[in-house]
Amino acid sequence: MTALLGGTFNPPHNGHVALADTAERRFGEEVVVVVAVRPGHKDVELDGDVRLQLTRAAFPEREVESDPHERTVDMLAAGRWHEPLFLIGADEFCDFLTWKDPEGVIARARLGVATRPGYPRDRLDAVLAELTRPERVEFFELEPLPISSRDVRERVARGEPIDDLVPPAVAELIESLGLYRDR
Repeated sequence: MTALLGGTFNPPHNGHVALADTAERRFGEEVVVVVAVRPGHKDVELDGDVRLQLTRAAFPEREVESDPHERTVDMLAAGRWHEPLFLIGADEFCDFLTWKDPEGVIARARLGVATRPGYPRDRLDAVLAELTRPERVEFFELEPLPISSRDVRERVARGEPIDDLVPPAVAELIESLGLYRDR
C-alpha cells in the first residue's frame, strides 16, 4: 500500500515533512510525495520543475513525483496506485466537499486526515455526514506546527530567516535560486 501526500509545495516546509513522517508511522505505508504541476485550485508563482526540485530537497529519502493533473480525482483516476491512502490536513478535509468529485476521490483512495489536538470534531463530522463512504476516512493526530507556505514566502520577501520553518536543503535552494524575493 502507498500513502500519497499531494500539494503545490510552494515551498515545502517542516509541517509537510512532519505530516509524511507521522502518517508513515501511523499507517505503516510508504509515503510518496506528489507535486501538482498545474493545480486547478490555486495560482502558483513558481513553475512545477522548481517546486519539484524544492520538494525533492525537503524529502530526500522519499519518492517525489510530479502530477500533471489539475485535480486529485483525475490523478487517482489515472490509476498509477492501487488503493492508495491520500493524506490531507483537517482544514483541507473541511473543504473536501468543494473538491472536484469528492465521491470519486473516496472511491479511488482512502483518506488519511491529519488533525491536531483540540481541532473541532464537529467540523470534521459535518463533512463525514455528507459522504456516502465515511468508513474510507481515517483520522490521525499530528503535533501542531503553525507553519504555512505563505508564511515562508512572506518571510523570504521581507529578508527574514526561514531556518525554523523549512528543511535546511530547502532554505539553501530558496537562497541560491533567489526565490520569493520579488513580492
